[in-house]
Amino acid sequence: MKTTLMLTGLFCLLWCTACSEKEEEKEEVTKYLVTAPLKKDTTITKEYVCQIRSIRHIELRAQQRGYIQGIFVDEGQMVKQGQLMFQIMPQLYEAEVQKAEAEAKFASIEYKNTKRLADSNIVAPNELAMVNAKWDKAKAELALAQVHLGFTKIKAPFSGIMDHFQVRSGSLVDEGDLLTTLSDNSKMWVYFNVPEAEYLDFKTKTQNSNMSKVNLVMANHETFGHPGIVETIEADFNNETGNIAFRATFPNPKGLLRHGETGNIQMVVPLKNAIIIPQKATFEVLEKKYVYVVGKDNVVRSREINIAAEMPDLYIVKDGLAADERILLEGIRKVHDNEKIHFDYQDPHKVLANLKVYTE
Repeated sequence: MKTTLMLTGLFCLLWCTACSEKEEEKEEVTKYLVTAPLKKDTTITKEYVCQIRSIRHIELRAQQRGYIQGIFVDEGQMVKQGQLMFQIMPQLYEAEVQKAEAEAKFASIEYKNTKRLADSNIVAPNELAMVNAKWDKAKAELALAQVHLGFTKIKAPFSGIMDHFQVRSGSLVDEGDLLTTLSDNSKMWVYFNVPEAEYLDFKTKTQNSNMSKVNLVMANHETFGHPGIVETIEADFNNETGNIAFRATFPNPKGLLRHGETGNIQMVVPLKNAIIIPQKATFEVLEKKYVYVVGKDNVVRSREINIAAEMPDLYIVKDGLAADERILLEGIRKVHDNEKIHFDYQDPHKVLANLKVYTE
């Protein structure tokens, strides 16, 4: 009886041990998640550092020498076209006008008297011509004196915003001295540099009107409320950088943008038949991007890929990967090159949907 019980117990022990070994073998089989690239039409947003400039930004300089007698505007003030801004002491130029008026009046009387004598053949016609030339000279000098007097009043050549003053009331200024600057901010010119390859893409796709529309991200990381339009491209490339300057025009109805600001231009670029993969399916070695490609023999092999563009959680592959190949999605740090794996395949549409990224 004891022998029977011992045999029965030994059999149970062996059976349990065998079951345990089978369970351990099952636990040792690790499955990885595999997917494929998604090939579809999409758009990407490219960003460029930009400089914001007023559509008109000029320096106001003195055109006459003299003392600043009056300043009729304030720094940062909005002025209208023709509004008086500075007055240079005019007495000297007023006296010059009065002198020129007197000389012109004298020349006029002299001409009239000589003409009467010429009509009576008392003086030669050449003398009349000389007196007439003298009167013309006097009138020209009067006009010039009036222009100089007009230069003592500096008026706004267009409506815009004043910058800070370079002079104060009572300052002595020479001809050409800087008084202030004036900016017309009704529209803004935004300049940004584009690499040669992207310039060529832009030129071949500008039939699509959306390609010429751009957005401006301001320094506070907020998007400006009005889109701009790319209107001008400079003639020459910069040989040192390989870039060419674009200029976009933005409306500025509320005057939020000011001359000298910086920001980033965002341009939406369409891509046809783009190869899209999740970023988490890649790894980096010496600043190069790689994926594990799963072959038909279920063996993973690392392969370098080139990235055409980056989106949130996604890469658009330029080359190195075909749309019909399978790539390792999870467990990248656990496998080795040329290792055979067990895996579950997940449709790329489902993978991208789980990333919560819009690729339309």
